[in-house]
Amino acid sequence: MTQRAPIRELPAPGGGMRFYLTTHKRHWIKLTNVPLFLKSEHFTSAAKLYPALGPYAVDSGGFWECVGPYDWAAGQDWMCEDLIIHGGQAGPLTFAGTGLSVAEHQRRTVENFLELRSLAPDLRIIPTLQGSTVPEYEQCRELYGRAGVNLAAEPTVGLGSVCRLQSTTQGAAIVTAMAAHGLRLHGFGFKTLGLNRVGNLLASADSAAWSMHARHRPPMPGHTHKNCANCFPYAMNWRTRVLNGLPTWHQPTIEGSEAA
Repeated sequence: MTQRAPIRELPAPGGGMRFYLTTHKRHWIKLTNVPLFLKSEHFTSAAKLYPALGPYAVDSGGFWECVGPYDWAAGQDWMCEDLIIHGGQAGPLTFAGTGLSVAEHQRRTVENFLELRSLAPDLRIIPTLQGSTVPEYEQCRELYGRAGVNLAAEPTVGLGSVCRLQSTTQGAAIVTAMAAHGLRLHGFGFKTLGLNRVGNLLASADSAAWSMHARHRPPMPGHTHKNCANCFPYAMNWRTRVLNGLPTWHQPTIEGSEAA
């Protein structure tokens, strides 16, 4: 397998949604300048941190200024999906459930953000909205407001607990309602159907769906691994296909060739 030029991305004309490719492979930051969403647990034990070629955002576990300027980092938020609160089974995963109320999850989410901003006001940690229905997200938004946080003035506001709803009518209603307040929303875990429905209302989104997609398919031609669930060329090809399949209002310009 030969490595060609790194994938290069130019800003979309007139702006548009920034689409982060979620990866658990820390060395990808040196392979491409397309926006990446990094899973922090894979960095905590890293022997070496490579300089990033492009923009990246980081999940709630931590972030690393030493590898290059990050767009933002997510604080610890408390998801409000039924599985998280009440417990249950989702595929091979078993959730014990917190047994707490949605309101308590929202309170802890907001308090965590307030504490992080108090401790490190110069760090780009974003607030995240939580809930499961439009009224609940409105309640969370109001909770931030009562705490003195003007979400409309924030560069990015995370929209949590939507990954399982993002392609549904309910998910579209939640995004639409929050966007109506002038919030620059980041949609966590948005897939193709969700992006097609409401991607025009998001400032950014991330997805790791490429890995699961690859896990159930044969590897790319010329690849010797069992599948491409950890494969950089596959992820780049998947990303290009997703963006090319979306309306033109947020497709970035791609140049360069993928590894083959």
